[in-house]
Amino acid sequence: MTCKHFGSCGSCSLYAMDYAAQLAQKEERVVTLLAPFYKGALAVFDSPDSHYRARAEFRIWHEGEVCHYAMGNITKNGAVNIEECPKVIEPIEKRMWKLLDAVNASQEVLKRKLFAVEFLATTTDECLVTMLYHRKLDEAWSEAAREVETQLECSVMGRSRKQKVVLSKESVTESLHIDGTDYRYLEYESGFTQPNPYVNVKMIEWAIARAKKVQGGDLLEAYCGLGNFTLPLSRHFEKVLATEISKRSIQAALENCALNGIDNITFVRLASEELTEALSGKREFNRLKGIDLAAYDFSTVLVDPPRAGLDAGTATLIGDIEHIIYISCNPETLARDLETLTQTHDVTEAAIFDQFPHTEHIESGVFLKRRT
Repeated sequence: MTCKHFGSCGSCSLYAMDYAAQLAQKEERVVTLLAPFYKGALAVFDSPDSHYRARAEFRIWHEGEVCHYAMGNITKNGAVNIEECPKVIEPIEKRMWKLLDAVNASQEVLKRKLFAVEFLATTTDECLVTMLYHRKLDEAWSEAAREVETQLECSVMGRSRKQKVVLSKESVTESLHIDGTDYRYLEYESGFTQPNPYVNVKMIEWAIARAKKVQGGDLLEAYCGLGNFTLPLSRHFEKVLATEISKRSIQAALENCALNGIDNITFVRLASEELTEALSGKREFNRLKGIDLAAYDFSTVLVDPPRAGLDAGTATLIGDIEHIIYISCNPETLARDLETLTQTHDVTEAAIFDQFPHTEHIESGVFLKRRT
């Protein structure tokens, strides 16, 4: 990927290295961090070099009567106006500049107090645009935004303080072909989604391949989000109990379960600490009413925690489950958590998934089996 803003825009910090060198550097970093726990080969899953990001947010910079897209600069002390962004997938790229033209042509109705625009798109060309304002949105704004919806063939939302204006819908539906099966995911504007759909498929398929080695039992999943891993993995287990703290994500997960005709998953809104208390019998939750936890025979647990990694209680809890699939967005906290997990388990396989080309970020995965 080439971009005229390399070296000034802070979004792509590894701009001076070709993609192969970037990936090799990330592999070396993770191999070093995992060295105390794992000596085997590291599977490496790359990304398209450009047009890979299905979610993006841009600041709006006002210069006189003209609005520009802007990103934080590479020195992290200001912003830089941008005229291209080749990392976004094509459904975003083909709309974002038309949107900016419409904003600049709208006099004040779309332009005034606009401070950011968010894009959420799918590989099948759905796109949701969220326009963020420092003012109350009125019917004149809605009328102009509906014209943008028609021109761009997308959905448009508006947000300001204590106000959300949904003109048509607040979600997109992604379709992914995973391990020979098509899955549909309803993705909401305010919910978490994996930003790189191409690497996301590789990541899910890696987890499925590990699940196939388990050969049955029940699956426990923490931090399940909208069911990204849950839905495809459910085919390989008798029952699934999946937990997530976000109400919106649980709503999306339940809708996605119905959308895909899957009936062996129970989704529950619990934080990871609450899940530990529930499974250890320390506390009862109304949210678990009617769910017989004793009926589950967990052979496998999948965790995909935030950058902070696992809390201490969850790390201890999953030590009682035979197989662990750990997906990590922060290899440093993964290595920290492995200090606890490898007291009872061995790391048998590991991988990296390059969700974020041209940056320092890397996703990792490890598969652990309990020692007998």
